[in-house]
Amino acid sequence: MSTSQHPVALRMERIVGGDARLLALVMMLPLVDGVFPALILAGALDDPLGAIQVGLLIFGGSATVAVILAEMDGTPREQAAVVMLVGVPLILLAAVQAALAPTFESLVDIAIFERFAALVIAAIAAKTASATIGDYLPNPVVVIGLGLVASIDPTGLTVQVMTDPVLVAHATLAAAIGVAFALTIALTGPYLRRYMDIDRFRFGSAVALGLLPLSLLGMAFGQAPLAALLVAAVFAVDLPLGGADSEAEPNAAAKLSALPDGGDDTASSELEPSVVEVEDDPDDETTNTPGRAPWL
Repeated sequence: MSTSQHPVALRMERIVGGDARLLALVMMLPLVDGVFPALILAGALDDPLGAIQVGLLIFGGSATVAVILAEMDGTPREQAAVVMLVGVPLILLAAVQAALAPTFESLVDIAIFERFAALVIAAIAAKTASATIGDYLPNPVVVIGLGLVASIDPTGLTVQVMTDPVLVAHATLAAAIGVAFALTIALTGPYLRRYMDIDRFRFGSAVALGLLPLSLLGMAFGQAPLAALLVAAVFAVDLPLGGADSEAEPNAAAKLSALPDGGDDTASSELEPSVVEVEDDPDDETTNTPGRAPWL
């Protein structure tokens, strides 16, 4: 059930290859393309709930789930080690990038760059939902490159440090939430591979991610993306709630496959309620042999 053809993850795997490198690319991409600083400057991390929302959608999300469950090999402990290998530098880089966010703001026209960052997030959400739709959309790298060209202003560059420690803490919290999410997926991988439909979660995550750029455009959606992600997670998990009934069916099937051609009378009567009636032949004494099935 967990096998996924996640368009974004598959495209990145073709580029980089390898479990750790693929996971690092998926989780650190918001730090590289400038989306994370844009979210910081747009006020998406002004409160702890916003930090949790950004951490789950930007650093976590369906691409991270698909990479861990469908692409990574090894035991849960080995996968958790890979996640920590990627996660610790991710948290440090997020804190440094949050501290230098004012420098980034002085380098670009933030109003223009935020619009391009919103387009990048929307394009990733569309590509996540459907690979067919993604074929008709521009590459997010091209979009962010055009955004930098349109908004960059090197003459106004000044090296500044964030003076609000709370905002830096929220940015660090967002990265930590993303790492904790990936670590949880890695440790619970054996159960999620059995009970979770990754593609169903992918569609729900795409909807949640598609709501996030609206906050960059000044539309107040609050924690609606986080709520959409939680709903997607709930509907993506199929827990065995049948209890004894769900266990009885495999046992019955196992008994049926284990029966020989002339199985015993008790087991066959349980598994085959309709019994073929045969006419008694007074000349055939073997039909009355005790312990023998009626059709013999």
